[in-house]
Amino acid sequence: MKALITGISGFVGSHLAEFLLSRQVDVVGTIRQRSRMNHISHLQGRIRLVECELRDPFSVESLIGAEKPDLIFHLAAQSFVPTSWNSPIDTIHNNVAGQLNIFEAVRRYGVSCKIQIACSSEEYGHVEPHEVPIKETNPLRPLSPYGVSKCAQDFLAYQYHKSYGLHIVTTRTFNHTGPRRGENFVTSNFAKQIAEIEAGKKPPVLYVGNLDAKRDFTDVRDVVKAYWMALEKGVAGEVYNIASGRCCTIREMLEQLLGLSSVQIEIKEDPARLRPSDVEILLGDYTKFHNQTGWKPEIPFSQTLKDLLDYWRAQMV
Repeated sequence: MKALITGISGFVGSHLAEFLLSRQVDVVGTIRQRSRMNHISHLQGRIRLVECELRDPFSVESLIGAEKPDLIFHLAAQSFVPTSWNSPIDTIHNNVAGQLNIFEAVRRYGVSCKIQIACSSEEYGHVEPHEVPIKETNPLRPLSPYGVSKCAQDFLAYQYHKSYGLHIVTTRTFNHTGPRRGENFVTSNFAKQIAEIEAGKKPPVLYVGNLDAKRDFTDVRDVVKAYWMALEKGVAGEVYNIASGRCCTIREMLEQLLGLSSVQIEIKEDPARLRPSDVEILLGDYTKFHNQTGWKPEIPFSQTLKDLLDYWRAQMV
C-alpha cells in the first residue's frame, strides 16, 4: 500500500510518516524548496520525497499521475492562525488551491484512492456557552482567515465527494501538540522559553498572550492514529471531530509546564501576542468518530507536555 503525505516535513506529517512506516506502508511525501527537513531527517532512506508546489496544478498532476497512491493524507497548509491575520489572501489561496489541485488530478487520472483532509476546530470559531462540547453539527462561525480557509476546504471535500464520488473523509482536529511542534504554537512556544531559561540562554521571564482561552489538547501521536483510522474505517463524505473531550485554559497548561521545571520564572503579557479576535473555548466531542472507528485518545496530557519540554531541552544542547 502506498500513502502520499502532503506537508510531510511538518510537525504532524513527520509523526504520520513514522506511524505509517510502522504499518509497513510505502510512504511518499511532498516537500518544497524551502521545506525544513529536520523533522524527517531520521527517516532518510525509509521514505521517498517529491518536490511539488501544490498551488501549481501541473506540478500536482505530475505527482498524482506518477505515484497513483492508495491513500492521500492532505496535511499541507498555512496552519498558523496569527499569520492568517497578516496575510489573509495567501492563507486562503494556499489552503484552497492546493486541495483543489489534488482533487482535480485524482479525478482526471481516475486514481482509486482514499483521501483524508485535515481540517480544524477553528472552523467552529464563535461558540455559544450552551454549544459545548462541540459536535460536528455545530454551526461554523470562523473568527480568523485561517478558519475561513478551512471551512472552504471542508465544503470542497463534501462537494467533490458528492459531485464526483471521490472517497474523501474530513477530520476537524482540535488543538494538538507534542514533540517537534512548531515554536509559534502556544504549548511549544512556552516549552521552548522554559528550556531556554533553564539553559541560561534568556532571562527568567516568560512572555504570554491571552491565558484565558480554553483549548482541547490531544497528543499528535494519537492524532496521526486517528487519521489512519479515518481512512481505514471512516465513511466517505463524512466529517469527524478529533479531540480529547477535555479542555483547560492556556494558563492551566502553562502552570503544568512550569511545574515540570525547578527554575523560578516571571510571567509577562506581550501585547503583540494578542489577536484581533480569539476563540474563547474549543472543547470537542469525538463521540461520532469513536462510534465509527473505536478511536480514543490514549496519551495523557501530562505526558505530552513532558515529552514536548524534553524535546526543547534536547535542542538546547
